[in-house]
This record gives sequence, C-alpha cells and structure tokens, in this order.
Amino acid sequence: MAIIETEATLHEAHRDNHTHRDVNGGWLRPAVFGAMDGLVSNLALMTGVAGGSVSQQTIIITGLAGLAAGAFSMAAGEYTSVASQRELVEAELDVERRELRRHPEDEEEELAALYEARGVEPALAREVAKQLSRDPEQALEIHAREELGIDPGDLPSPLVAAVSSFGSFALGALLPLLPYLLGAHALWPAVLLALLGLFACGAVVAKVTARSWWYSGLRQLALGGAAAGVTYVLGTLFGTAVR
Repeated sequence: MAIIETEATLHEAHRDNHTHRDVNGGWLRPAVFGAMDGLVSNLALMTGVAGGSVSQQTIIITGLAGLAAGAFSMAAGEYTSVASQRELVEAELDVERRELRRHPEDEEEELAALYEARGVEPALAREVAKQLSRDPEQALEIHAREELGIDPGDLPSPLVAAVSSFGSFALGALLPLLPYLLGAHALWPAVLLALLGLFACGAVVAKVTARSWWYSGLRQLALGGAAAGVTYVLGTLFGTAVR
C-alpha cells in the first residue's frame, strides 16, 4: 500500500512539474528580434549621425525616420516570411490530404511502417495505424507530424508576427530617441538608456531560453555597444571629410 501511495505521489509530482515552454508560437521570435533590432539599429543610426556633429533637431529627425522605416520594414518582412512559410506548409498538407483520399491503404501501411521503425511490434503498429486512420483529419494531423514534422493546428500567424515585430521594433527604437525628445542635448543619455534597454532585453530573453540572465544581458549590451561605437567613429570620420 505504501509503495502504491509513493508511486502515486511521484506521478502527481511529475505531472505538476513536467511543463514545457511554448516554442511554437508565432509572436516570440519577431518580438525578440524586433526589440533588439530596433534598439541596435536606431542607436547605431543616431550615434553615427551624432558623430558628424549635427544639430539636436537633425538627430531627432533621424531617429524618428529610423523608427518608422525600420518598424514598417520589419513588419512587412515578417508578414511576407511567415505567410510564405505558412503557404508552403499548407501546400504540403494539401498533397498529403489528396494522398489520404486517393490511396488510404498505402498511407495506412506507411504509418504502420513508421511505428514499426520506432520499435512497435508489427501487428500492434498495423492495428494502431488502422484505428488512427478511421478519422481523415486525425490521420492528416498524424501524417503531418510524422512525415513533415509540423502541427497543422499550430501554424504561425503572419498577422501576429507582423504586429509583434512592428510594436517591438518601435518600442526598442524609441529608447535611444527618448532622451532627445525630453530635451537632452548630449548623446550620452541616449546611449546609456539604450544600453540599459539592451541588457534588460537580453535578461528577459534568458527567462525564455533558460540562459543565465547576466550572460544574455551582457552579450546583448556588448553587441549593441560595439555597433554604436563603430558607427559613431564612422560618423565622425565622414563628418570631418565632408566639412
């Protein structure tokens, strides 16, 4: 009795603790890349222009233009990319759907062979394949997962990807611009706020990827700082050459 209770307790603990992150959603990747890209690209753009010793108004206009252009570009690119990927997957699903309709016996044997290859006894594999093939939609879902490695009911949304990318890029690009909009005349507040934002974004990403927060934060800070430093030097050199 004690053994049964112990096993039941372990089972309950495993069920409660055995959870996974959502890795198939269509919002996480564009949101993360959008925020990082917005921070790094607009910071680099503004530092490059500031290196040319231009006016505060010019830096603000440059930052606003970079924010708008980058956000729309990211949204359009994500929408096109995810929509194309979804259309390709749907085309492959149509092929599989036609095969299930025209050659159900062959598809059933194919599914049984897949289970046999994974160690299921032949008779049991054929019985499982037969039962699963009774429902055409269920059969399509199983074939899609086994043969194509996709879940037909969990395809990424182009609209979600585009909106996530647009909003996150705009938010990231706004950080280095914010001090200037609030009246700052020097570059360092914008750089400081942007670097803090990069570190925070990296730390937040670590919560999803299971990386250590300080490593991920410092990595993003170093990459963004390097990009800003390089463009500032180039802006200074070009500004000197033009004058």
